[in-house]
Amino acid sequence: MKVVLDKVASATRNARVPREVLLSDEIIAREGMVLAARVRGQKTTYNQLEDVHGRMVTLNDGDVIAAVLGSRRALRGYAGVVPESIRVGDRLDILNLGGVIGRCTSVNLELGRPLQAEVLGQVLSFPHLGERVGVPASIKTNAVPWADRLEPSAPIVYVAGTCMNAGKTFACGEIIRYLARKGRRVCGAKLTGVSLLRDTMSMVDRGAVKSLSFNDAGVVSTTGRVSVPVAKGLINALNKEEPDVLVIELGDGILGEYGVQEILHDDELMRAASAHVLCANDPVSAWGGVELFKNRFKREAALICGPATDNAVGKEFIETQIGVKALNARIEYEALGEFVETKVFGGVEA
Repeated sequence: MKVVLDKVASATRNARVPREVLLSDEIIAREGMVLAARVRGQKTTYNQLEDVHGRMVTLNDGDVIAAVLGSRRALRGYAGVVPESIRVGDRLDILNLGGVIGRCTSVNLELGRPLQAEVLGQVLSFPHLGERVGVPASIKTNAVPWADRLEPSAPIVYVAGTCMNAGKTFACGEIIRYLARKGRRVCGAKLTGVSLLRDTMSMVDRGAVKSLSFNDAGVVSTTGRVSVPVAKGLINALNKEEPDVLVIELGDGILGEYGVQEILHDDELMRAASAHVLCANDPVSAWGGVELFKNRFKREAALICGPATDNAVGKEFIETQIGVKALNARIEYEALGEFVETKVFGGVEA
């Protein structure tokens, strides 16, 4: 069957899905496979889809979309899995804004039930010019290869958080902006989380010469099983750009289920670190995050950002009671950039 897509989700971008696609009614129920589906229903919240250009477009009842099978385990979003089998006509749930679909297993009360999408078929890809027989489209096509070993790397600034929505992406952006304006060649990456293009796009917007995410490595949603080889593959790829420094976001929280802990435990990845920035929502999470860094991961959190630093009360608690430097990325962005630059480069001019 041939269909014309109304919207193509950003999570599909490795597969390079055209607007007009051929479908198979044989569905491969596996993470990373690209399906066509028809939106069923309307919502006034969480009703958008990020397209392959990074634009947020509203989903309407009846829209035909290209989306990717995947799982999600988000504290402040939906949780869901890939069903064991899928047939044309089945209804799946849209689990995130990047176009990940699966069966919702837990609903966030603030978001309500997710929008549903009726499966129309497996999108077929034609990787060879003139090929008449299509193959099931997957985001593993054109993916950055994973790696078991980290090659020699530029210094890395890791930005982690105590939870999602702790200010990690904003802090990464301000660090990149400062370093780029100082003449440093910066690359950025998001190593963990669930597919969404906007975070790595914001890195380029702020001055990174290149940015990559786990989605570029053919992964819809990271886990502890895959996060380390994916991270090493992405960092190896970015180092081919000959950066002076890498600014890397560890999506979700340090105790989440997306593989952040495995990255922080990996000595090879951590040896390349010049600084760890921790974003925290409140003083308690700031204290707990620093303790986890120190006692579980055997690392040092050099700086705390995020909502916990939104006024003097939080900052004073962090610096006097926890003993870690605190800077607010929204207000003290110059000081933040200078602090990180000194950690990475010392007093050396660009």
